[in-house]
Amino acid sequence: MSHTAPKLHNAMWPGLVGKGTDPGQEPPISLERMLELTAAANVNGQKFDGIDYFLFFPHTDPDASESDIRRIADTIAAHGFTVGSLVAPIWPGTVGDSAMGTPVQRAKFITAVKKACRIARIFNEHGVRQYGVIRIDSAGCGVNKWRENAAANTKTIAATFREAAIVAAAHGERLAAEGEICWAGMHSWKDVLDLLEAVDMPGSLGFQCDLAHTYLYLLGYNAPEHALVKPGYSDAEFWPAYKQMADKLRPWTIDFHVAQNDGEVHGAGSHDKTGKHCRADDPNGKLDIVKCSGYWLEGAADRGIRHICWDGCMFPNSTLENPNTWNTILKTMIDVRDAHGWA
Repeated sequence: MSHTAPKLHNAMWPGLVGKGTDPGQEPPISLERMLELTAAANVNGQKFDGIDYFLFFPHTDPDASESDIRRIADTIAAHGFTVGSLVAPIWPGTVGDSAMGTPVQRAKFITAVKKACRIARIFNEHGVRQYGVIRIDSAGCGVNKWRENAAANTKTIAATFREAAIVAAAHGERLAAEGEICWAGMHSWKDVLDLLEAVDMPGSLGFQCDLAHTYLYLLGYNAPEHALVKPGYSDAEFWPAYKQMADKLRPWTIDFHVAQNDGEVHGAGSHDKTGKHCRADDPNGKLDIVKCSGYWLEGAADRGIRHICWDGCMFPNSTLENPNTWNTILKTMIDVRDAHGWA
């Protein structure tokens, strides 16, 4: 069945994350080039509807003037795209700092959310953005630091997230906390669920599911005590476990990333041991992307989800520059929408 919703977006940050000028790193890919690559994808006349966008250099100056932000909006709109979810620059070295850090660090985190809300307002008023969330995580410190006093550190992260959610709500925005094994207090399905419940602001702060990252939740990669399957699992073991995880986190899920994972972790630059994103057709991919997506998209429209996004973080530049990469991704996303979409 052919559906018109959710809208299909491509992320711009794979041109940035893990890229840089350090030895061994590939150079960043400009926003303009990422837009061109996205716009060129075409599957039987279907194209991407929009993009999700990272609010930091070199794509964006988070303190850019309103006129500069409007020029960026014009550039995006000129490709026929809308803007969906925005990534707040919450990490140390950008604007923000650790959500479980000192009062000064936590204040920087809140400042980053405020800057993201300002840019969101400009995009919204421009008209290029009509839906989507602002994405955050716990930023910095790492899982081992969190373990030194897990209960207290989760309480601190929750307090920071609650303050950030109040800021977002005042701007008419919602925050989505990305579940990934490298983020302190968010590194397992159980720990991120505990954190969401501790914040207890479901109307203003929810969960961002990424298929690649949540797959590693199942394996308990950074929290063996929360593993739901063991390596070498059978299909008969996998699907009940997957349903168990999704049933817990789906009610909180307000942003969704389509992705593939090969069961390994990958890191580059400041991102270490993150869920490895693979090509949509990677022969080593562990996920039935379309089937897994259904577990998260059940009731999605009722939770305010209006688009889904592909995330290909850590793809080599040669993969990102290959047109076949984007056509295969777009075809996969169309398959997800045909199976689980609406409208």
